[in-house]
Amino acid sequence: MLKKLKSLPYKKLFKWSFVLLTILVLSIVISNYWIIKSTKAQIYSETSSIPQNDVAILLGASKKLRNGSENLFFKYRIEAATQLYKSGKIKHIIVSGDNSKKEYDEATDMREALVAQGVPDSCITQDYAGFRTLDSMVRCLKVFGQNKITVISQRFHNERAIFIGNFYDMEVVAFNAKDVPDAFSLKVRVREHFGKFKAVLDLYLLHKQPKFLGEKVAIKL
Repeated sequence: MLKKLKSLPYKKLFKWSFVLLTILVLSIVISNYWIIKSTKAQIYSETSSIPQNDVAILLGASKKLRNGSENLFFKYRIEAATQLYKSGKIKHIIVSGDNSKKEYDEATDMREALVAQGVPDSCITQDYAGFRTLDSMVRCLKVFGQNKITVISQRFHNERAIFIGNFYDMEVVAFNAKDVPDAFSLKVRVREHFGKFKAVLDLYLLHKQPKFLGEKVAIKL
């Protein structure tokens, strides 16, 4: 294959590179449009208008940034989950995050932060294997037995989570945490365009499954 590529004239090589790049860009644009458009009606920003669900899933984020400063994505998600709980719109929260390293435990950090905000510890269940959004949503259904769920994260993240839930025929709504200022979130937002494209690939072409499933866990309400 490499020899064939080397034997191609530069003009043909440039042409095919351009064609492939165009296909990739179009695929990303179409994937983003599809996910944003198809989930719009399931996303809420006001507690007064969002439907009541017994259980919510709070999607993980690191508590601190690499430089040691506070991660606003984490802070605003905790505030949103607390707001939903105290308004009576949810009764229980699954905190789903990455615990792939001993010194890195998103689920425990979220649980401690929620308790500090007045959410009872008995109303929180930890999911240590929420390594990515697909894992969190599928485990919510297959491990924790929740088909009707409220997702809590920033809007751009909620869109992808709902799209995954819809693929698995879950009844999903989402509550938007406060947006992080562009100066602190540009890298995350750019990466999300590729994340949405990857979600379509994972669901419809690669048929990806969570890294871990395991035994079922009952949620006590």
